[in-house]
Amino acid sequence: MHAHDDPNEVTFVATTVLKRDALSETFAGHAEGEPARKLVLRQLSGLPFWSRWLAWRLARREVRGLAAVQGIVGVPTLIRVDRDGILRGWSEGTPLNIARTADEVWYRDARRLLRDLRRRGVTHNDLAKPQNWLLCPDGGAGVIDFQLTRVHRSRGRLFRAMAYEDLRHLQKQRWRYAKASMGPTAIRIMRTRSGPSQLWRRTGKRAYMFLTRKLFNWSDGEGTEHAATREGPAVRDALMADARIRDVSVSPVPLPGRTVGLYAFVETDLPKRAIKAAPIVAFVQPVAALPRRGGAVCTDILELIAMNRLDELELMLEREPELRATTAPIRDARLNFSDRVLRGHEAG
Repeated sequence: MHAHDDPNEVTFVATTVLKRDALSETFAGHAEGEPARKLVLRQLSGLPFWSRWLAWRLARREVRGLAAVQGIVGVPTLIRVDRDGILRGWSEGTPLNIARTADEVWYRDARRLLRDLRRRGVTHNDLAKPQNWLLCPDGGAGVIDFQLTRVHRSRGRLFRAMAYEDLRHLQKQRWRYAKASMGPTAIRIMRTRSGPSQLWRRTGKRAYMFLTRKLFNWSDGEGTEHAATREGPAVRDALMADARIRDVSVSPVPLPGRTVGLYAFVETDLPKRAIKAAPIVAFVQPVAALPRRGGAVCTDILELIAMNRLDELELMLEREPELRATTAPIRDARLNFSDRVLRGHEAG
């Protein structure tokens, strides 16, 4: 936020849906009259009555956490909280599951970020998800999604255990994307759960997963990847049954009305009208060739196209220019403009 601004005078203009579910709608956008000033709104107004209590409980945790970490490099700026929801600054960067960085500079800065959180008595508690870590444009680390954050009153055993789990989850990301750089200590931390974590895994986690995934159909991250995980394989198998289709990649996409659908990129010479897909598939885009790295389809690139997150896509293509020739025609022919129909907001 600009130092001279009154937060209540900042008017948010939504441009893109980041997430929709029964617990919130999250929009990317900008300040009115300042298109370069990017903002994010987690909208909580208009929720179903049966989900409001959990949505606001999570929101209060997010607000306390963001308020406690203001000024730390790599965390979102809290602008205001009101009946509509939580307005914060946009965190510039590429999610780790897309960036897949092995740069030791990033992992050092991520440890710095965790130390800064600990000094404020804050644990994030949701860093097992790579999409909650960011590779910032300067090569440093950022974190988002503070819904499960805890601000501790004391530095007792629980605080130490939860801070250790944040560190352990960072080492898990390092194992996934930069395994060759890990020493024995980092590997030991990654493999050793704290006592509270072991207890949670055996007891509370099952109830939590049932409540959030089954009852609320909610994924506690800035995305909707659970839809593709749950329905995607069957959708892909059904499409691949047609011998004229060479390959298929399925990505999640948020739709109007707090629903989630799927976006199918179909490598084929068939016209769109000849491709038959399940009702959950909101968009079917035939493509001449899917982008690939070493023979593997670049699902991260296709997800950015499906979600209409073109700024992040451009950052990725700047790092991997060899993918631009295949990606550009898919980007240019994308079908998802439903995120421009935004209820309760003026589209930019």
